[in-house]
Amino acid sequence: MNTSAPSSPSPAAPATTPLAPAIECSHVHQVFRTRMETVHAVNDVSLRINRGEIVALLGPNGAGKTSLLDMFLGMSDPKEGTVSVFGRSPREAVSKGFLGAVQQTGGLLDDISVRETVVMIASLYREHMPVDEALERAGATSFAKRKVSKCSGGQQQRVRFALALLPEPDLLILDEPTAGMDVEARHEFWDTMHAEAREGRTVVFATHYLQEAQDFAQRVVLLDHGRVHHDGTVDSFRAASKSQTVTFSWPSATPLPDFPGVTHLDRGGERVTARTQDADQLARLLLTETPASELEISRGGLEEAFTALINRPANS
Repeated sequence: MNTSAPSSPSPAAPATTPLAPAIECSHVHQVFRTRMETVHAVNDVSLRINRGEIVALLGPNGAGKTSLLDMFLGMSDPKEGTVSVFGRSPREAVSKGFLGAVQQTGGLLDDISVRETVVMIASLYREHMPVDEALERAGATSFAKRKVSKCSGGQQQRVRFALALLPEPDLLILDEPTAGMDVEARHEFWDTMHAEAREGRTVVFATHYLQEAQDFAQRVVLLDHGRVHHDGTVDSFRAASKSQTVTFSWPSATPLPDFPGVTHLDRGGERVTARTQDADQLARLLLTETPASELEISRGGLEEAFTALINRPANS
């Protein structure tokens, strides 16, 4: 199902509620019951996402990312708490065209072409972006005549993106948008998303590619076991890692000693990468007592920060 399209033609959408945030949820809970257990998919989450923000939802599988996005899209109601989109219910925001979504699966008919798919969904709107423009902006023009069933997973994601763009939404919600794409296709997709963000759209995306969060997001919300474990800038996210990386040049013919406090050492030619929790101490040692040169110090990587944060109590 394409969540960005209403089920029937509707009048031109009124303006979004003045000053209301793009998304606001307060003490939201989502619970699923199975024969064996009760799963708290979202557990007391409160978030405010302002207009124009670019926010990444990070977390391991089962963290609650998709369950939270489903509530933003009006596809499910919270068991407790409230969710609003531009000051309205999520379903109303979807029906008015304020919100478009790119989801991981579903919503496409195999036996019609890409262009026919976009034309069909566009017919449900009284006002919409021209079909050819939506295809072009989504990077789907080159395979627009191809049947959906003949498209790769990454190409189908681009079709979903074209559908999401049709109502020219103020908010784009993307659930693992680059799933099925190769590295080059992911780069192309995010180049397109940068252009959409420059137009002033709010973008909220769930991803398990940490590099995507670093390269594109202004803000990172880390979820695990349904709770928020971190909410802040990418730099504040990376700062959660206690380790730092020191890279330096080292004469190729000179053996490397065991440096105190170094937890990982990697050598490629004359360039060495060392990981430590005290970069200043290591730098002093390298500069005063060794032939090392061309030192560079950087913060710990995203993967280390990710691990550190999900192993820390939520909201601590």
